[in-house]
Amino acid sequence: MSKNLAFDFSVNKENKTITVKREFAAALPLVWDAYTKSEILDQWWAPKPWKARTKTMDFREGGSWHYAMVGPEGEEHWALANYKSIEDQKKFTIVDAFADEAGNPNTNMPQSQWEVSFTGKGDVTLVESVITYPDLAQLEATIKMGFKEGLTMGMENLDGLLPTLKK
Repeated sequence: MSKNLAFDFSVNKENKTITVKREFAAALPLVWDAYTKSEILDQWWAPKPWKARTKTMDFREGGSWHYAMVGPEGEEHWALANYKSIEDQKKFTIVDAFADEAGNPNTNMPQSQWEVSFTGKGDVTLVESVITYPDLAQLEATIKMGFKEGLTMGMENLDGLLPTLKK
């Protein structure tokens, strides 16, 4: 990652939110694709040595992304992201939950709503994610699971992948 690219991770316990601002050295259409196409998401979303594996993805309002984080020993942790709203190459909103292989949300694990917005700045794109939790306990549980570290590693994967995707 270039030293000039922004990265900010902040937690607001009062509002039960995590805000992540991250710049990528690529034009907006490519970064948008990296967040909205399963064949690209599978290449970067999981922190190494884990890998993301999409079971199904239907990127539209009312659609979902059902995927597994697959560990080096073959262990699987499933998740489900339900798309609530989409503004092409501007933003999308999802409800994110841990799930089982059949796509049933695990209500004993944290759930959150993500609003992910994209701002193009020529050769750089800012992605801002505001992640809201229904209560403080779910936010704190997510942080304890290593969310910041895992997300940071995934975004570093995307840094390395983007130059290989440029047309």
